[in-house]
Amino acid sequence: MIRSVAHRLAGDRPDLPVEGRLPSFDRATGWLNSEPLTPDELRGRVALIDFWTYTCVNWLRTLPYIRAWAEKYAAQGLSVIGVHTPEFGFEHDADNVRAQADDLRVEYPIALDNDYGVWTAFANHFWPAVYLADAEGRIRYHHFGEGEYAMTEMVIQQLLVDAGAEGIDENLVSVDPQGLEVAADWLTLRSSETYVGYGQSVGFASSGAAAFDEPHGYELPRLQVNQWGLSGRWTVARHAGLSHDAGGRIAFRFHARDLNLVMGPVVRGAPVPFRVLLDGLPPGAAAGVDANPDGGGTLREQRTYQLIRQSGAIADRLFEIEFLDAGAEAYCFTFG
Repeated sequence: MIRSVAHRLAGDRPDLPVEGRLPSFDRATGWLNSEPLTPDELRGRVALIDFWTYTCVNWLRTLPYIRAWAEKYAAQGLSVIGVHTPEFGFEHDADNVRAQADDLRVEYPIALDNDYGVWTAFANHFWPAVYLADAEGRIRYHHFGEGEYAMTEMVIQQLLVDAGAEGIDENLVSVDPQGLEVAADWLTLRSSETYVGYGQSVGFASSGAAAFDEPHGYELPRLQVNQWGLSGRWTVARHAGLSHDAGGRIAFRFHARDLNLVMGPVVRGAPVPFRVLLDGLPPGAAAGVDANPDGGGTLREQRTYQLIRQSGAIADRLFEIEFLDAGAEAYCFTFG
């Protein structure tokens, strides 16, 4: 049973040590949804700083809570600031970030952190990461990764009450996540984030490693669970894999409810159609939000695409995606 705010504050409130002062945002490379903000301008309000990058599935699964807290507590003194620190090159593009923020309904201020200046000022190392500062500008709580939503919200409530807010609704927010925002099925998850670019890749089973950074023809091998491979002519670069011809394929034998792939067209505005197969057949009811039951879909921008979402028992499955035109770029598999 969740205790009321008054009860928590009366005698068993969480111990919130002072973790330091709220760092400056001076090294942000730009702002969306706001003029530049400073810690001094946030004094008197509780500040939630959320480090994110828009392709990060772990952050996407926290977003329903961040949005709900921003809406629920703004009038009572909470300011939410998203710090967008990009992982992939295309995430440095402000137009891409703006478009994805609009699609994802990220309406609070966003500090663009292309040079990792704000990341460094916070000594941060993770996506997602949440820091909570009190009305005096002191960091009092942080959490890295998914989860701990109830605890985080109770800290928000406590800091607002400490700042003098009245009439705080002690009930915790209820969210209705959809698509990529749905929490992972942790009990069945046996596959982990896997990069296509050789800089961080594991599990690559196709031959031809010596051909990295130049076009090379690949053939799909027989895959064991958590191995992946390519078919067709690809350039495997440090950051991603680029398909040169129509019919290029990627296959991955995985064990998870969901399979997602960070990908997009190399040339902006040049859509690339694709087809998804699951164990050699169209995915049907197991299609993710970005694939049709017949497996069809289209790359239109560089982002995370949910391609498989299964129901029922989870087992080892063979995923394949075929790009029907040249010019697709694949970055990273994630699972849920």
